[in-house]
Amino acid sequence: MSRFRFRSRRSKRRENARDGNVPIKAIVPNLVTSMAACAGITSITLSSEGRFQQALYALLIACVCDGMDGRVARLLKASSKLGAELDSLADFVNFGVAPAMFMFFWLTGGPVHEGFSQETVRLVLGCSLFYALCDCFRLARFNTMLEAPAIPYWKHFFTGVPAPGGCWMVLTPAILAIALDAKGKFPLLQDILQHPALGCFMLLFVGLLMASRLPTISLKAIHFKSRGQLRLFMAVALLTIALLISNVWLTLGIAGLIYLATIPLSAMIFLKTKRRYEAVVEKHRNRITGGDAS
Repeated sequence: MSRFRFRSRRSKRRENARDGNVPIKAIVPNLVTSMAACAGITSITLSSEGRFQQALYALLIACVCDGMDGRVARLLKASSKLGAELDSLADFVNFGVAPAMFMFFWLTGGPVHEGFSQETVRLVLGCSLFYALCDCFRLARFNTMLEAPAIPYWKHFFTGVPAPGGCWMVLTPAILAIALDAKGKFPLLQDILQHPALGCFMLLFVGLLMASRLPTISLKAIHFKSRGQLRLFMAVALLTIALLISNVWLTLGIAGLIYLATIPLSAMIFLKTKRRYEAVVEKHRNRITGGDAS
């Protein structure tokens, strides 16, 4: 009877994988990631044509697809090393190259660069390249840290600003300028927001934040201790959705400013969490030492 065993489903899946038969559900997350990369490349094309609002819409689609691919992979139990590598490459295009090229064309007046000197254009291009390379470095460091042992008090924090957050943070001046331009108000403020000096500062500053080891809090680490906190969060979330529907660009611009303001707060929370963890470890060590001495 031992020669006539029924094969389990797991062994059949392994045999199908060895035979090269890949189930369709394993391809779905990679298709979502590919859609995100296509949206990012489309954003670059639209930016080069001076169609900046449409380029931002393409980046929004890329961001939504980037947030979906991992969840789809976990839902279908179709995670793979290929999908992880593809996701990193798509993130570099969507959150590194696309916003860098958007800022370059937006700050220099479009593809013609009319009214800007060659020195200004080259300066903006250099800052855009710096931002894109910082994003590339951040993603490469993230991939290498996956195999490193995690420090307990780091599990609720990112190392540096995450790529999607850095993308929308660096685009905040452009988003606010587009929102104000739609209302036809505050032309002086629009000129300030679109000035190459402010744009270069944002490219350099946000690029350094992404490449740094500065702790930034992860939304996954937020837990509600009471129903009141949960209701408050739901109220803020519903208000944000309503504002996004009524004025998407102004809401996103203000959200970028708020996210920028939370970075010092994240550092303070991280230091408090680290001190608490070290105090617990020291207390445990003293207890063990005291027990051995007795």
